[in-house]
Amino acid sequence: MSTTGVKIVLDTNILISIIGRKSPFRWIFDGIIHGNIILCVSNEIIFEYKEILQLKNGVEVADNMIDFFTIHPFVEKRELYYNFQLITEDQDDNKFVDCAIAANAYCIVSNDKHFRVLKDIDFPRVNIMTLEGFEREFKQKFITK
Repeated sequence: MSTTGVKIVLDTNILISIIGRKSPFRWIFDGIIHGNIILCVSNEIIFEYKEILQLKNGVEVADNMIDFFTIHPFVEKRELYYNFQLITEDQDDNKFVDCAIAANAYCIVSNDKHFRVLKDIDFPRVNIMTLEGFEREFKQKFITK
């Protein structure tokens, strides 16, 4: 593994599923904390994270997580200057796609079926992976080396 982590974008439901201390996918959040993984976000993504975290985990947890995303050295904030509009079925998901493109992220991690359309788009190429697929690929390519 290089000294810099792999850049990823996390769909909101994936973020929710990795932050719990007892989550089987907590290693992803820990990877962000330790710099093995670089989480790429935009303002729009942070606002969605906050909204959903408040609903599911409460205001205090949401505020703590937003503070984390704002100041943590392994969270890369991107300004988005172009909207590619690659997902037509649920256009709200495009914020994750645009961030992944702007950050040159390795992939978007999502189990949302709306992202599957990305597999058929040649340009700009955006790699989409399920949570389980990311776990297999990440451990194989980045941790075991």
